[in-house]
Amino acid sequence: MKAVVKYLRGQGNVELREVPEPSPGPGQVKVEVKAAGVCGSDLHIYHDDIKINVVPPVVMGHEFAGVIVETGQEVKSYQAGDRVTCETTAESCGVCLHCRTGHYNMCATRKVVGYAFDGCFARYCVVNERQIHRLPENVDYIAGALTEPLACCVHGVLELTHLSTTDLVLITGPGPIGLFCLQLVKAAGAYAVVCGTGQDAERLALARQLGADATIDVQAQDVLEWLAANGKGPGADVFLECSGAPAAARLGLAATRRRGRYTQLGLSSGPFELDFSLVAYKELQVTGALGQRWPAWEHSLDLMRRGQVDANRLVSHILPLAEWRKAFEMVEAKQGLKIVLQPGD
Repeated sequence: MKAVVKYLRGQGNVELREVPEPSPGPGQVKVEVKAAGVCGSDLHIYHDDIKINVVPPVVMGHEFAGVIVETGQEVKSYQAGDRVTCETTAESCGVCLHCRTGHYNMCATRKVVGYAFDGCFARYCVVNERQIHRLPENVDYIAGALTEPLACCVHGVLELTHLSTTDLVLITGPGPIGLFCLQLVKAAGAYAVVCGTGQDAERLALARQLGADATIDVQAQDVLEWLAANGKGPGADVFLECSGAPAAARLGLAATRRRGRYTQLGLSSGPFELDFSLVAYKELQVTGALGQRWPAWEHSLDLMRRGQVDANRLVSHILPLAEWRKAFEMVEAKQGLKIVLQPGD
């Protein structure tokens, strides 16, 4: 079968290759991938600047949904024909503090699908039974493939940041992560302001359609002036940084009110300068968020089932696997919004 493979560490070193079709071992299932999302972290793998362990040669891709076509021995809860999506953590140590307290996404030796184990940029993918979740009947494969990024947002916004209905939440980066965070903020009943650049005009328009109370083009409007002019002089109660851009992080420290909350979800491509003393001067609560755990997956699927999050609205392009390079280039150039590959086509 054809698969997108990271075959060596270093810049690039990714190609569409013929690889053997996998078979499930004990406790595993074989999934026919119906939809696979292209993530910003796939670009970080391509450029070899991500801080999660990558073990080539490896089939890339970690956001997917599909149908089980075969089960291995000892699989008890699933059968062929079940529609599923899949967690990214394929292996963790099970004995460290984080594993023992249910935070296996923080295990130092965690190994991830699409990084250290073959992922979903192929027609078939083999994963552990404990990683999979059933799709609700009203959630299609395209939306199901986006459960993973939504679960990352649920973990960061709802599990770690703890919103209240009185919060003004400022979101930077109106990409898929930022627009998922927007929908979670609105589901929590808070006031949401989404920030982007002039290049993000269409994304900001979609943010307004998805319920944003306001949007700001930071190249045309000073955010601090906007806050003051709209009666929000002390600043944002909560700042969600979803872009990974250094300028956005600097804005966050400036725009968050004293004793406010700052959560970093976006990944930057490298170190950058930041006036971190503002954290002390303003007594900011700063939180980082990476990956997700089982509760966030179940919460995400329930939000989609109940219609409180619309994942399909974020999908701008659906491409065959053979056009993976075009998909990567589009994500890097911020063309479209969420790109989904269909390996069977």
